[in-house]
Amino acid sequence: MDKEISVQQNEYRQGVIYVLICQFIWGFLPIYWESLNPIESWKIILYRILTMFVYSYIAARFIFSKEEIWTPFKDGKTRLKYFAAGAVLTMNWSIYIWAMTTGHMVQSSIGYYIEPIVICAFGVVLFKEELTKYNVPAMILALVAIAIILVHYRQLPGVALGLALTWATYSAIKKASEIHPLIALVYETMPYAIIAFFVIIYIEVKGIGALSVGAPRQYAMMWLSGLVTLIPVGLFGYAAKKTSLFVIGLAQYISPTITLLLGIFVYHEPIDPVQIAAFAIIWIGLCIFTYGEFKKMGIK
Repeated sequence: MDKEISVQQNEYRQGVIYVLICQFIWGFLPIYWESLNPIESWKIILYRILTMFVYSYIAARFIFSKEEIWTPFKDGKTRLKYFAAGAVLTMNWSIYIWAMTTGHMVQSSIGYYIEPIVICAFGVVLFKEELTKYNVPAMILALVAIAIILVHYRQLPGVALGLALTWATYSAIKKASEIHPLIALVYETMPYAIIAFFVIIYIEVKGIGALSVGAPRQYAMMWLSGLVTLIPVGLFGYAAKKTSLFVIGLAQYISPTITLLLGIFVYHEPIDPVQIAAFAIIWIGLCIFTYGEFKKMGIK
């Protein structure tokens, strides 16, 4: 019995580590997307979808045989489930890239802070995850910070809601996933990669694609966009199966905070006192939450 508990604790600890690593990667990714200017966002999205499928399939083949990868795909319900997950994931990527490359950082940052709350709510409602005496105040403080941000900008932005709802939905699907995360990514990206492949061929042949707009270095980076996407998404898939949606939800405050620091100190974007206050409240909640998680894992 003690051995079983120890295994569960180790898996839970691994899940926490995975989600932290993927959040740090996501936090620094805006540097990558910013460096692709002046290539339009929709072209970046096409290459990201196509290369994500390519890299996920290559990675899966290192671990599994062709039969192991494609056998679950024969089931119609499995195809429908992961095609739906892929549609939601593609929507999230599209909104994100568009926001990063068209000057909608404010709306996207609001979305990042709404998103974990939606994920936490999904965990409680759909998976009956329990709130603890440490989680409750952390959630309340996060809600207060979100309310401050929303009231300050006096709008309920579509970009923010789109990012929050699409990623929360994807997180719930991944939580219920029954196959290996890499195989799931192959299924999720395949139908949309096929579409992206033919569109890319068309626009490049017509001379209106990324090759005609960006520098050679940028075009090479376009073909790596799937790899820089696969690594954190793969880690996220593992984390979703090993830890709770509440942990995943609140950990996602890390990446927007990193992005915020990049905006201030690297890209010299302005920040007002209201935003600073909201971020401070969020981090107080995170400290409370982290203390509770350390106790849960038996770390003093």
